Amino acid sequence: MHRLAALLAVLLLAIQWPLWLGHGGWLRVWDLERQLGARQAVNASLRQRNQGLVAEISSLRQGTEAIEERARTDLYMMRPGETFFQFVGAAAVGATSGTAPAGAVVLGEPLQAGPE
Repeated sequence: MHRLAALLAVLLLAIQWPLWLGHGGWLRVWDLERQLGARQAVNASLRQRNQGLVAEISSLRQGTEAIEERARTDLYMMRPGETFFQFVGAAAVGATSGTAPAGAVVLGEPLQAGPE
């Protein structure tokens, strides 16, 4: 009788082994669920980035404000009659002249707009 019980226990373990540790077992399922969660988080951030880009494209196509803002920030363009001031931080001022006090802000030379 003990041999039969031992044999049945071994057979039960042999049947359960693939369920828990086999190719399609629970450990694999848990790992795949973890990977799925990570991918969904990445997809959500990429989806949000894409929505921002779509909104920016729409703004560039419909209005001139976005184009002007990009020209000012990326290309440093100005309107005629505007004066450009560049603010240099205190670390750069102290390194170049040595005369400005700590925390001072120095105005750069104004740049004039070019001919039309």
